[in-house]
Amino acid sequence: MVFSFDHRQARAVGTVLLAALLLAGCGSKGLAPVDDRGYGPAPPGFYRIRAGDTLSEIAERQRIRMRTLAAWNDLAPPYPIYSGQLLRIEAPPGGRTTRTTAPSRTSTRPSSAKTASARPATSAPKPAAKAATKPAPAPASGLTWAWPVSGRLLQRYQPNDRTRQGIRIAAAAGTPVTAAADGEVVYSGSSGLAGYGTLIIVKHDSRYLSAYGFNRRVLVSEGARVKRGQQLAEVGQSAAGQPMLHFEIRRDGATVDPLLLLPAAG
Repeated sequence: MVFSFDHRQARAVGTVLLAALLLAGCGSKGLAPVDDRGYGPAPPGFYRIRAGDTLSEIAERQRIRMRTLAAWNDLAPPYPIYSGQLLRIEAPPGGRTTRTTAPSRTSTRPSSAKTASARPATSAPKPAAKAATKPAPAPASGLTWAWPVSGRLLQRYQPNDRTRQGIRIAAAAGTPVTAAADGEVVYSGSSGLAGYGTLIIVKHDSRYLSAYGFNRRVLVSEGARVKRGQQLAEVGQSAAGQPMLHFEIRRDGATVDPLLLLPAAG
């Protein structure tokens, strides 16, 4: 995610999921006017998400705390949102939370479901030589990346497998987890998600964030500025009890293979 936050707004960003139908049938009678993407107008109290929007930017424009906005829409960190969804921007009746609504069109023109970006010192230890082989040429990120922990690669990234949206690195419990690049901590705490455990998300720029899961002890708070190689946490363990770090890099809200960006092991 990513944009210019002040300390207060940075306290709410951040994994994963859930865009489901909520307001079926809330359109007006007859044919409603449509915008240039084929969507009807947002009903009162809602905002129609546009390509390039992030939850933090919407919260800033609406003068709502991002955690509050996420709670109203039943979003979990790192709060993915999608172009065309309806996002509740007023408190729900009775304080009930709700889910963001999937895009609903009033015209038949095709449109892509483009993701709106969720636009997450000491030197970092070099990973063991067996942690990774030399990856394909890295996409130009404009950032200098470092391994967040040294250890054996347990799991590689697989783009079409939702259970493998990052890499997993074996490391002893208590091993320092360090920032992979300079940035700002935008989420720090329990994710409530089995694949992440205690989670830290760092926003690096307007496109990139990184996520660090299965932490045992967190050493940074939301809003903190961190440098590449600065310790964020200590390695904890997965739900199965194996000491490891789960690590993701996201570009414009979508996961990418961290091995394309991290330096080659050596």
